[in-house]
Amino acid sequence: MTSKQQPKHSKSKLQVLKERSLKAQEGGGAARIEKQHAAKKLTARERVEFLLDEDSFEEFDKFVVHRSKDFGLEQQLYPGDGVITGYGQIEGRQVFVFAQDFTVFGGSLSETHAQKICKVLDLAMKVGVPVIGLNDSGGARIQEGVVSLGGYADIFLRNTLASGVVPQISCIMGPCAGGAVYSPAITDFNIMVKDTSYMFITGPDVIKTVTHADVTKEELGGALTHNRTSGVAHFAADSDEHALRMVRELLSFIPSNNLEDAPRLNPTDSPDRTEPKLNSIVPEASNQPYDIRDVIHPIVDDGYFFEVQQLHAPNICIGFARLDGRSVGIVANQPAFLAGVLDIDASVKAARFVRFCDCFNIPLITFEDVPGFLPGVSQEHGGIIRHGAKLLYAFAEATVPKLTVITRKAYGGAYCVMASKHIRTDINFAWPTAEIAVMGAEGAVGVLYRREIGEAKDQDAARRARIVELEDKFANPYVAAERGFIDEVIEPALTRPKLIRALSLLENKRDTNPPKKHGNIPL
Repeated sequence: MTSKQQPKHSKSKLQVLKERSLKAQEGGGAARIEKQHAAKKLTARERVEFLLDEDSFEEFDKFVVHRSKDFGLEQQLYPGDGVITGYGQIEGRQVFVFAQDFTVFGGSLSETHAQKICKVLDLAMKVGVPVIGLNDSGGARIQEGVVSLGGYADIFLRNTLASGVVPQISCIMGPCAGGAVYSPAITDFNIMVKDTSYMFITGPDVIKTVTHADVTKEELGGALTHNRTSGVAHFAADSDEHALRMVRELLSFIPSNNLEDAPRLNPTDSPDRTEPKLNSIVPEASNQPYDIRDVIHPIVDDGYFFEVQQLHAPNICIGFARLDGRSVGIVANQPAFLAGVLDIDASVKAARFVRFCDCFNIPLITFEDVPGFLPGVSQEHGGIIRHGAKLLYAFAEATVPKLTVITRKAYGGAYCVMASKHIRTDINFAWPTAEIAVMGAEGAVGVLYRREIGEAKDQDAARRARIVELEDKFANPYVAAERGFIDEVIEPALTRPKLIRALSLLENKRDTNPPKKHGNIPL
């Protein structure tokens, strides 16, 4: 071959590469892309480009096609086979991503489609990098039968093995039904898009056939259903773009893997800043509500609290914030809803969040104002004992730095559960308004002085006198402080600098659990 012939031959091969790449980028074709846009959805490639830093995406397996020869599928070959996979950067940090392409076979999962996702998950664990899944799929590719089901199981296994090793975030940006739902369910966070995404095991048609109940896709498994009722999802986005911005923000609070710390920002908020208004935020009457967010916002950096699962179990608040530039996870009883009581949903919501923070070295800050566990037949029959124990287990098991601030009530078993000193919390503060007791004064009087009050001439006066007596004795933090169960009773205005100094002290904390394969959390 002469030197003159070489460039022509090389150009021909480059042209083949360009044509194949262009074919892969077209997905299912212009008509299907237009249909995707008409449904107010971005295409898979548009989502990846929007999510990642500009020009940072490196794609894997662009030319992979399925291997099926049944039902005429051998005549329908689309490069990439309905999923885009690869890696890129978010704010300069490496991430892996896969995005299902609804324009190709409805994003359905085939054997090769699954293998592409598995490759990304395997590599992510090797290099310690988060995985972001953008789900938009009609489910298993029926034409491939059990092979596609096996592909799902391969993904589920890797989701499970990666859990607690690298963060996994799922965005549900279209349909996600049947077995497909279990991969997002295993991942750490689920973000759903209002009006265009849904998740369910069996759809409305099957439910109507089996139970004769009429229900829409949105009612059964829409974004608000799973954010408000089931707790399956953690965030409800207004659009594809909003969901992807949430992913970027969420990642800013969490590390790339379980051996690293979360990114630390240069703080613009003074670590010594005090908040005098906190001195009067707790109402005089212990039965009066207040919003715990009004406590959190003045304490954290720049007043910013990135709340998780805001619509589900609102009697407890969870989310991320920063203290002196350091990421922290916050768990807080919410006296503005159900008096901040712990029930089944609140216990499970908080327990999962505590375990996530412990997996990824994020210190835990607990703000406590809890009157106890919610009484009632439905709660008892629903397993409040077992579910409440999940939160107890999660806090007790956690080895990250743990700080607690008791703002008001800390009653009964709920006192023990909410990161008390007795379950290895490192530093426990209490405000002067704290009430640490087995139960409230009124309830205690009913138990301790029932006969005495029943025999009194003026029962109301006798009851009031005993209530005042018990409030003076127990409705304060000092009995617990005298025992060392509270490390310091602090002025509320000083809470921010106190927490920041405590976190600095605990920065190199090391704690371990007994050697074991794993514990048996009361699931």
